[in-house]
Amino acid sequence: MSDRPTARVSLDTERTVGPISPLVFGGFAEHMGRCIYQGIYEPGSPQADARGIRRDVLAALRELNPRTLRYPGGNFLSGYRWLDGVGPRAQRPRRRELAWKSIETNQFGTDEFIDYCRELGSAPMLGVNLGTGDIAGAAALVEYCNAPQGSAYADMRAANGHPQPHDVRYWCLGNEMDGPWQIGHLDAQRYAEKAREAAKMMRWHDPELKLILCGSSGTTMPSYPEWDRVALEHCWDVADYLSLHYYASNADDDTPSFLAMSAQFESHIDTLAGLLRYVKAKHRSAHDVYLSWDEWNVWYKDRQMDGGWQEAPHLIEEVYNLEDALVVAQWMSVFLRRCDVLKIACLAQVVNVIAPILTTSAGLLKQSIFYPFALFSAHAAGSSLLPHVVAPQYETKRYGPMPLLDVSASHDEAIGQGAVFLVNRSQTEALETEVRWQGAAPAQVTGITQLSGADPKAANSFARPDVVAPRELAGGPVQAGSFTLSLPPLSFTVLRTR
Repeated sequence: MSDRPTARVSLDTERTVGPISPLVFGGFAEHMGRCIYQGIYEPGSPQADARGIRRDVLAALRELNPRTLRYPGGNFLSGYRWLDGVGPRAQRPRRRELAWKSIETNQFGTDEFIDYCRELGSAPMLGVNLGTGDIAGAAALVEYCNAPQGSAYADMRAANGHPQPHDVRYWCLGNEMDGPWQIGHLDAQRYAEKAREAAKMMRWHDPELKLILCGSSGTTMPSYPEWDRVALEHCWDVADYLSLHYYASNADDDTPSFLAMSAQFESHIDTLAGLLRYVKAKHRSAHDVYLSWDEWNVWYKDRQMDGGWQEAPHLIEEVYNLEDALVVAQWMSVFLRRCDVLKIACLAQVVNVIAPILTTSAGLLKQSIFYPFALFSAHAAGSSLLPHVVAPQYETKRYGPMPLLDVSASHDEAIGQGAVFLVNRSQTEALETEVRWQGAAPAQVTGITQLSGADPKAANSFARPDVVAPRELAGGPVQAGSFTLSLPPLSFTVLRTR
């Protein structure tokens, strides 16, 4: 009899959390560092097309398939004049960009971004500047993007080569306005009043907009979650989503706790979900507001945020390792397990700046976190199943006892396919795991993709790009509703079923 640790996962296609919103597989592109310039857009690169768009980056992003892309910031947003980034490029001004102390050339702006989203197949999510910007400027941007020709800003869009409206549905009402670092920082009440008036004007241009209210920029903010309460109570009827931001850290090099950070992610959502229920009840409202986790990622190694007044400086170009990828995988499992309230999520960011993709002028590197995002994006669809997990526990300094196994699952009834996503948090022990379906069971595990390694700090580099990369394993029949496999230590595994 084996003395290896064992685990059991029980699933039932009739026990669901709810439908999985495709928008949880979203990204974020900010005018920061080399995300836009030398990332998405780099005229002169051998990888660029005639428009200056990096073909290799576009191809890699298509593998990730972000369903939405948030733009242009981020802290950049709170000082951005959107009119600088439209019209003939030769006439666009160069600006000192204060958020990141960089030079902004404005060679890539709103119209280029919309064109990029269309080519990528992503729904654009635009932010309006509620820092230095005013409510009239926010409304003018909606007019520019969404109004038919026949008014000043719509005619400006047409003159700039886009006669048809851009039809942007998703709009962020500012960015991290609770943060003292933010240009034009406001307290909760003043932000709520400004956001409400901006929303009113924006919706007068287009009543079908989906508006995302600024929530707290992190759980460590002294005003969290009071900021969120004040903003929601004042803006409940005009908001569709409340944003939340969080960056995971292993700065204290405590890998056992780092690998258990799903506890933090779940607690964050639980707090805000309770707040949403409270405000809805207080307003006696039939309207629902959902969550938009529109900045999330691992970030703690590269803290360079001063651009030295350069164009496209190297800022926070995090190098991701295996343990980072396992945390990202668990974060996305939390998205599935809380899909009842979380409807949008944007990985921050998509290229070079804390990103799954790094570039040089000539080439591209897929970092470790590229793979869990790509696998969830490709295989998590339909309904999220509610897993029951029995697994050994281990001790963590931050969160106390935690199970060795983290699990989420999906089932797409329309096409008869499903997926199970499993992370073995153990650094040393394989985990013999039985996945058992109660009720209707799939006939076959059609394939297995696995990301694993012996060293949690292992990372890809341009010299060694495949140190952390997935491998394909054979599936097999599901017998009597059960499938058993061994999960290596430090592993993320995806079972695909039919």
